[in-house]
Amino acid sequence: MKAHVSSILLGVRDMDRAKRFYTEGLGWKVQNDFGVSVFFASDGASPVGFYERAGLAGLVGTEAEGTGFSGLVLTYVVRSEARVDEIMAEAQKAGATVLNPAGALPWGGYGGTFADPDGYIWSLGYSAQGTDQPYAE
Repeated sequence: MKAHVSSILLGVRDMDRAKRFYTEGLGWKVQNDFGVSVFFASDGASPVGFYERAGLAGLVGTEAEGTGFSGLVLTYVVRSEARVDEIMAEAQKAGATVLNPAGALPWGGYGGTFADPDGYIWSLGYSAQGTDQPYAE
């Protein structure tokens, strides 16, 4: 198995709310809306999509409800501290919960984290230390 993710599928409790958050709040474009799932235009990266949470849990053979930290963090690396700040502001305005405000990170970079309305954690980051970063934009 290769170290590659073909797509990222998030189980959401309210499909309309999730679509509004990502389209109206963060400016994502819907590529395919199949009713039970939605996929966004990925600009060549791994596509991100939504599936109704209980249905997705059933599809993979688990329970829909869990507690605590899932152990999953989605990272988004950008090319400037200013862009981290812009995205954090966009997310908060769209209804995200800021978990760690943007600022200096212990390892020397700059970043912040937020949770979307379904609790998925996004970690935004910038580092001037490397030139081979997996930039999202």
